[in-house]
Formats: sequence, C-alpha cells, structure tokens
Amino acid sequence: MPDYAAFSAAFPWFFPAVVFGLGACVGSFLNVCIYRIPAGQSVVTPRSHCACGAPIAWYDNLPIFSWFILRGHARCCGRPFSFRYPCIEVLTALVFTACWCSFPPAKALCGMLLGAALIVATFIDLDHLVIPDAFTLGLGVAGVALSCAVPSLHGRQDDLFLIASVRSGVDSIGGLLMGSGLVLWIALLAEAVLKKEAMGFGDVKFVGAIGAFVGWPGAVFAVFGGAIIGTVWFALALLWHGLFGRRRAIEDPTSGAAPEEKSEAEKSGTPAGPAVAGPIGFGVQVPFGPMLAAAGLLYFLVLHRWVDAYFARMAELL
Repeated sequence: MPDYAAFSAAFPWFFPAVVFGLGACVGSFLNVCIYRIPAGQSVVTPRSHCACGAPIAWYDNLPIFSWFILRGHARCCGRPFSFRYPCIEVLTALVFTACWCSFPPAKALCGMLLGAALIVATFIDLDHLVIPDAFTLGLGVAGVALSCAVPSLHGRQDDLFLIASVRSGVDSIGGLLMGSGLVLWIALLAEAVLKKEAMGFGDVKFVGAIGAFVGWPGAVFAVFGGAIIGTVWFALALLWHGLFGRRRAIEDPTSGAAPEEKSEAEKSGTPAGPAVAGPIGFGVQVPFGPMLAAAGLLYFLVLHRWVDAYFARMAELL
C-alpha cells in the first residue's frame, strides 16, 4: 500500500490513464452486447466481424481510434459504421475514470460494473424499448451481493466487517424494494388515470436494480431525477423536430415510403448503426430507462452527498 501511494503521488496520471484505456476496451465490448443480446446471440462467439461477413482485424478494432483511422467505414467493404460506437467507448471510459478518481478501489469497481450495465441497458432500451432481465434482475442480485461484500458501497464503515456487511446489505435491499415499489405505484396510478399502460414493468425492475447499488435515496432520486431529465429531453426533442423535422420531410419525399427488407447487417446481428427514430410528438412511446440510468449514475458519481443531506434534513423535520 505505501508503494502504491508513493507511485500514485509521483505519477498521478498513470492509474487514471490505465483505467480510461480499460474503460474504452470495455466500451468496445459493450457495443457488442448492445447489438447481440437483444438478438439472442452470444457475446463471445463469433469474433467481431463486419456485416459483409469478413472478420475484423485487431488493428481495425482499437477502441475509439479505429473509427477515426478508418473514417467511419469498414476496411473490407467500405460499409459505414455508426459514430455511436466510439461515443459509447468514450462514455464508458469516462465513467470508469470518474469512478476511479471519486472512490476507493473496491467501491470504484462496483461503480464500474453499475455504469457498464446502465450503458448497455440504456442503448438497448433506446433501440428496442425493452430492458432485458439480465440488466434488471441480474443487476439487482449483483447489487445486493456486492453490497454485502463491499460495505463501503453504502458508506458503512463499522469496526466489525460482519456488522458493516449486514447493514450494507439491508441498505441495498431497502433500495431495491423502495425503488421498484415506488415506480410500480406510479405506473399503476398512471395506468388508472390514462386508461392505458404508461410504464413498462421492466422500468420497475430497473429502478429496483439501481436501488440495490445506491440505496433508497438514490432510487428515489433516480425516479424523480429521471422524470426531470426526461421532461427536458422531450421538450428539446419537440423543439428540434419542430425546427428541422418538416424541412427533412420536404427534402426527403421518400421518408414516408414503406420500410425496405432488412439489410444484411441487421440479419447478421451486427448492424452498422442504431435504428432511425420515428417522429417525435405526444402519444409517441418514449423509453424511460435511459433517463432512470442517467439519474442513477449522476447520483452515484456526483449528487449523493447533496441528495443524502436533503433526505437527512427532511427526516429531522419530520
């Protein structure tokens, strides 16, 4: 430990740089997960390949850099690759680096797992309007288990590890139940008022999974913070569509044509990019998972001190 502290003090950039590179590599793997998991394909085999079927060489699969070196096109056949690939790699790298710089190593590793799962769930929900159980039920179980193994995940620092582990586990289960229960009641009330399903059950499980990592204050913040993020996003989307949507429809008279048969990329399970979004407007189904994920990650990385202090103050007043 003294050697680590001395080395870190002498080269403060080294470990964050290593973690950033690791995060970029994990982000490259997350890109595979985002496209293959909804298709029911293995994320291990076959190896990364182009939509034309040609395997991608290792020097063309460098996280972040390869997209820019190849100018967004495959070397083998010239097909375009979405700019979302390097964006996800950079996002994952930044989340990993933020965790490392903000928390002790054990809690940082838990945060990296949470961040990676939230990123995959976010983009799957954006593409398919569904969050697989692996990122709801699986993440919830992992959150409870890690909370018991790493009590500092919930700020428990008791002298006896067993006591800290039990208290941290209770915090995790409380966050899971509070988060899922709160969203379930909101969904049921909204359904009763609107006379139709307002929120998928996947969101209920998803908030519970987030709560298992961040406790009940973080789960509550994820719900209401996510609602605020969603409102801002929807307002900006409406503004953008109002300014540029009609112009695109005029410039592209085929925009209303029937969709063509799936491309070879989509058939192979490795599409060149995300699906194009449809028109924005009231009544359009919008995924809530990305907003929940963004709010939960913001709480974990930045806002937990202020949110926890707010709830503690409210408890004193009550």
